[in-house]
Amino acid sequence: MVYAIVKMSGRQEKVAVGDIVVGNRVEGNVGDTLELTPILLVDGEKVTSAADELAKVKVSAEIVRDEKGPKITIMKFKNKTGYRKRQGHRQPLTRFKVTSIA
Repeated sequence: MVYAIVKMSGRQEKVAVGDIVVGNRVEGNVGDTLELTPILLVDGEKVTSAADELAKVKVSAEIVRDEKGPKITIMKFKNKTGYRKRQGHRQPLTRFKVTSIA
């Protein structure tokens, strides 16, 4: 089983070929490919973490679609003053499909 730990959207994700991963919004159209930065590569029994060897490794992913995360509510409240403020937020996300680890 070949898998890699990649740096994506400020986080680290474990990915294998065919996996679908959700990360922060990336510029691009549906079907575009992009390269992800590998941090660690596991190829069967061999584990690669050296920077010079990882420079040769390419992890490519295809953009499946853009979407939004779950709605979160931010409430601000100050006691005895009548101050109440409500704000909502939905994080823009992109869904990727890992196409190859080479």
